[in-house]
Amino acid sequence: MRKSLLLVAAILVAFTLTPALADETVTIGGSRAVLIKPKAARGSVILLPGGDGAIRAGDNGDINGLRGNQLVRTRHAYAARGLAVLVADAGTDLKNAVDYMAAIKRPVTVVGTSRGTLRAAEGIARGVRPDALVLTSGFLSPDSGSGSNVMSILGSSSALPRTLVIHHRQDGCKVTLPAGVDPFIKWSAGRARVSWLTGGADEGDPCQAAGHHGFAGLDGQVVALAAGFR
Repeated sequence: MRKSLLLVAAILVAFTLTPALADETVTIGGSRAVLIKPKAARGSVILLPGGDGAIRAGDNGDINGLRGNQLVRTRHAYAARGLAVLVADAGTDLKNAVDYMAAIKRPVTVVGTSRGTLRAAEGIARGVRPDALVLTSGFLSPDSGSGSNVMSILGSSSALPRTLVIHHRQDGCKVTLPAGVDPFIKWSAGRARVSWLTGGADEGDPCQAAGHHGFAGLDGQVVALAAGFR
């Protein structure tokens, strides 16, 4: 019994002394981003938040803007799954970001949410080639409710990497309507598939992070799907 208690105590001490993965501020092409880097990463993700995309990174890995955004608030959950994580600012050049994370560990998956899906498409239209793409609550097609969407930006699906769409069936945001998903999947010519989510919480502005648009109450499911897509 004494040996067992000592072993448990040793494990607890070791656990408490194990440092948490730290956020650090890095500069990529003149733009600040926030990096979380496990010692033995099995891959990398670049997170593109929605809204104006301004994360306002401080000097020590702190994020002062969009902290409630679904991708920003779950960044440590991706790192806990063994992925190197870059939270990119709207001003971060996506090609530079992909190159930066590829030097850490491939495959590199770009994950964009809401208006971040437009930024992902704009980068791909300029020739950026991530290994995979995840679009959550996306501006996908004209049926999503906006004239500016992934389909209109890319023009052709030929540039689309392997793509996972994650969408809430009750997303009430007028520019990311669920009706936009199926036309996008058909347009992708087999390059994209969709995972639908239901349930969770829905409060406030239907285009903000506290509702179905931001997968409130469903963070674990979103991270599991996005992190597992390779």
